[in-house]
Amino acid sequence: MSDTERVRAHVLVSGHVQGVYYRATTRETASDHGVDGWVENLSDGRVEAVFEGPEAAVESMVDWCHVGSRAADVEDVEVRYEEPRGLDGFEIRR
Repeated sequence: MSDTERVRAHVLVSGHVQGVYYRATTRETASDHGVDGWVENLSDGRVEAVFEGPEAAVESMVDWCHVGSRAADVEDVEVRYEEPRGLDGFEIRR
């Protein structure tokens, strides 16, 4: 897979990740990396995100999820790779 080929990672982050600016920081970091997708809080306390973009940039976002925002305490990150769907931009879902 070339670095210019788009990939998609579907990520579930567990731990103390809600109410700590995790979503906002995810959006800022994704924009800095040129990654498209979305992020949202789940009712079970996890954060769900999808990242689409060049492989290296998406992998950087997956790595970033293990740390997250400064106030986050990440316990686990689950990642599934899927076919890209052509997302454009990055949004925080409510």
